[in-house]
Amino acid sequence: MQLVIVESPAKAKTIEKYLGSDFKVLASYGHVRDLPPKDGSVRPDEDFAMDWELYRDKQSRFKDIADNAKKADRLILATDPDREGEAISWHVRELLQKRKALPDKVERVTFNAITKQAVTDAMKSPRELDQPLIDAYLARRALDYLYGFTLSPVLWRRLPGAKSAGRVQSVALRLIVDREIEIEHFRAEEYWSVIAKLQHDGTEFDARLVKFDGDKLDKMTLGNEGSAMAAKKAVEGSNFTVEEVETKPFKRNPAPPFTTSTLQQEAARKLGFSASHTMRLAQSLYEAGAITYMRTDGVSMDGSAIAACRKAVADRYGGHALPDSPRMYKTKAKNAQEAHEAIRPTDFNRDRAGSGDEGKLYDLIFKRAMASQMAAASLERTTVTFRDPTGRHELRASGQVVKYPGFLAVYQEGRDDPEDDEDGLLPTLAKGDAPLKKGVEANQHFTQPPPRFSEASLVKRLEELGIGRPSTYASTIQTLRDRNYVRMEKNRFFAEESGRLLTAFLERFFERYVAFDFTAGMEEELDTVSDGREDWKALLAEFWKDFKPKTEEVMEKKPSEVTEELDDFLADYLFPERADGKDPRHCPLCEAEGRENGRLALRGGKFGAFVACANYPECKYTRQFAKPGGADGDGGEDAVLGNDPETGLPVERKSGRFGPYVQLGEGKEAKRASIPKDLDDFDLEWALKLLSLPRIVGAHPETGLEIEANIGRYGPYLRHDGKYGKLSGTREVFDVGMNRAVDILAQAANRGGAGGRAKAEPIKTLGAHPTSGGEMKVMPGRYGPYVTDGTTNATIPKDVKPEDLTEAQAIELIDARAAKGPAKKKGRKAPAKKKAAPKKKAAAKKAAS
Repeated sequence: MQLVIVESPAKAKTIEKYLGSDFKVLASYGHVRDLPPKDGSVRPDEDFAMDWELYRDKQSRFKDIADNAKKADRLILATDPDREGEAISWHVRELLQKRKALPDKVERVTFNAITKQAVTDAMKSPRELDQPLIDAYLARRALDYLYGFTLSPVLWRRLPGAKSAGRVQSVALRLIVDREIEIEHFRAEEYWSVIAKLQHDGTEFDARLVKFDGDKLDKMTLGNEGSAMAAKKAVEGSNFTVEEVETKPFKRNPAPPFTTSTLQQEAARKLGFSASHTMRLAQSLYEAGAITYMRTDGVSMDGSAIAACRKAVADRYGGHALPDSPRMYKTKAKNAQEAHEAIRPTDFNRDRAGSGDEGKLYDLIFKRAMASQMAAASLERTTVTFRDPTGRHELRASGQVVKYPGFLAVYQEGRDDPEDDEDGLLPTLAKGDAPLKKGVEANQHFTQPPPRFSEASLVKRLEELGIGRPSTYASTIQTLRDRNYVRMEKNRFFAEESGRLLTAFLERFFERYVAFDFTAGMEEELDTVSDGREDWKALLAEFWKDFKPKTEEVMEKKPSEVTEELDDFLADYLFPERADGKDPRHCPLCEAEGRENGRLALRGGKFGAFVACANYPECKYTRQFAKPGGADGDGGEDAVLGNDPETGLPVERKSGRFGPYVQLGEGKEAKRASIPKDLDDFDLEWALKLLSLPRIVGAHPETGLEIEANIGRYGPYLRHDGKYGKLSGTREVFDVGMNRAVDILAQAANRGGAGGRAKAEPIKTLGAHPTSGGEMKVMPGRYGPYVTDGTTNATIPKDVKPEDLTEAQAIELIDARAAKGPAKKKGRKAPAKKKAAPKKKAAAKKAAS
């Protein structure tokens, strides 16, 4: 028997079909072991010795692999063709060797696509495991472990509220925070434009004023309304004729096929997919044999694929849609490794694959690859200059016309932040023509700050800087979100308070290790390991000799010393200059109550950093770290917002274990309410509203029972007769009327039946089970996600994300569960029947006779 090991059941199923009955293909379900998450898993003092631990939920899976390996004559390691794939093969070999289950013949094969031709060709050209690639994996894994497990304890002890830091994650977070700082420091400048609305031969178009009173205008020349109105008046009082018509032809070439990075960027722009979602879909398409391997820096296709692509273009669009010779691409990305092809369809005659989001992503990949081998687009840009009789005023209009679409007929690359496009269609104009002037506008504008990063632009920036690897970007970004260092609003990253403080701490005390050039340089060194040009342990030793002493140096500082240094480091942010010229650190509450020496400073607390007054406890003024300057003057937590007009009691904003809250009064009689996150204009009025909850909307028209609006643990809601309905936000708690409330409650009841409890929606729907015929669904459960075919329920392993579960995995889990028989119900055993007493037995016997 020949045993083949791959990562996933879907891949195993496809490959086994191609190889035939002489081969048995088993899945490892990804990595089989990892460094235990505890101190000492990597030991620098022992020449960077590393301990590995088999995942608990992989033990039965690996036992099956080992049992089959003992019977096999040949072991073929056919995991993915990259560093992680090489590492999985290495781990499998090492574990089998330890269990004395390793066949005499062990070979490694790789293929860039799961097609019959690619798989059978790979089996004819086996090789040894690539040791330099394994060394590069070991170096990265050890480096990330040492960075995280050495730095994180420093954060826990010296920066309250911090969770952890990572080598690439910290630098990605710094990019987001730096952009936030740029936006905060940005000061908008006013400027105006003057636009003439013209018409010629029935076509209306716009012309911008570019010369006024003999002076050339740039973007900022008209800086106020007065100058803009003077220019507008001059245009209104002048007649303009065409002075010059300039036409310039130009060509636009197609973009290369996708790499991992560009696929993530374009899927975010055009489809709104997150990087992690894109990679899950691409993995599924790859395992189905629809596309080539999706973790790649390469931008080229192999010769046979180019030939197939060109033939498909000629068949669909004609020979004129092809350039004279095949297009060849070379990557411009820093630190790129072009060992693999770009991402492309495995068959250019297949224009559809998958369904839903998978189908959308395949369509993107197919069109991009197809367009990459098509002819350039031919365009023509026309610029028309208009001049008044005095020659002192000029207007300019521009237009763009596509003369031949070329690749644009199939695909056009998106942009993260497209600027206003002024190139519209123009009528045919010649020198001396005098278009009709239909009106003149003076428009006010303000310069805009740099845009916050989207997932696409963040991935692009990381790649430009050479930080991390495209295959890791999805998990890096997800980690930032999971740890609440950043949040997403309208597909843009905003730095959270904890992320900003962590970045400040790292920049102040570990500046070198969050420097862009240092992290990119480390990537280059790791690449030299994978090329066999550098020893991986020497690289780790060079890193460790400086990093370890630095962490010890910071750990020796007292928490108060760390806070003082951060106070100084963040002074410009926390205490910006005041408009009245007073000391920005002066406490507003002390100032209002006539106390002296009320100076504000950064403080560390159990739940994170905050700004407080030096007069504490006499002065209880505080504000959150995230509120620079305290512009509202009333502070943050523990600040007195004012007095309740009914009771005269103070209304205070405080910070608690579960977040900020507002309190009315003191002691046991005090009334409290949590402050929702969606209130960005929180003030005394909002505090009183929250303290007044629950709100009675009115009596239900059918039952006569009250409908109550309130805010609970899971957000704002309605309650009526023991049934609940969800509201869209905090403001709706106070705004919702009777008609809307009745409608929401009715919808909730329809979703959940008579009890009003919502039925669980499937996380994912798969195909029909081949045996039972029932539709397989991935469902959320009380004790964790599970997959069911309507008859058998099977728990999903913890290392498999429910949304990533494939059809093949679902079948395997359900069949394994069904093979074990019905699950035993937990509960008390039925009491055993007591033996009858001797006298009773005798009496019973006598009665029977």
